[in-house]
Amino acid sequence: MTDEKKPDPKGAEDQDNAVEEELKGVPEEFLDDGEADDAEDVGGVEEALEALRGDLDAAKQEVLYARAETQNVRRRMEKDVADARAYAATGFARDILSVSDNLSRAIDSVPQELREDEKFKGLVAGIEATQRELDKVFGQHGITRIPAMGLPLDPNQHQAMMEVPSDKDEPGTIVQEMQSGFMIKDRLLRPAMVGVAKKPD
Repeated sequence: MTDEKKPDPKGAEDQDNAVEEELKGVPEEFLDDGEADDAEDVGGVEEALEALRGDLDAAKQEVLYARAETQNVRRRMEKDVADARAYAATGFARDILSVSDNLSRAIDSVPQELREDEKFKGLVAGIEATQRELDKVFGQHGITRIPAMGLPLDPNQHQAMMEVPSDKDEPGTIVQEMQSGFMIKDRLLRPAMVGVAKKPD
């Protein structure tokens, strides 16, 4: 049989007394039994976790806002690029309208007898063909003539230059077109210059 060592209660008691002696004079706030430390540690970890969760939520929101802003910027850029492509010819088209006007005036000024004259028939046909070709090119680039005659005045497309007394037309109806107006796609290139009917005095 082996001898088992029994704990010496007196020795343990002496040890506790020694510890108490050593701790005499130490302020109470520095003395704790270890349980308070554990509770404080758990509380501190919970607070840190809550703070981290809050930071994570804020970061998620910022990322969402940044994504939305990036998408908006991309859409704006795509629209600007599309507009630049669609309306790149606006300045040139506006300048070339005067050429179209002069061709139209040239055709309108040819008297009927010259149209039938063998010497001038080819010249008139050539000018008319040039006018048709110019209209075709305008169409390919989205440039269209604004309808005017017989329509009510639209300030977004027509520019009233004068009033014409008329019994047969409603006041505000376009009865004369001095210069054709044009659109480029859905934008105004040049307003039509018109005369509108008014009641006779």
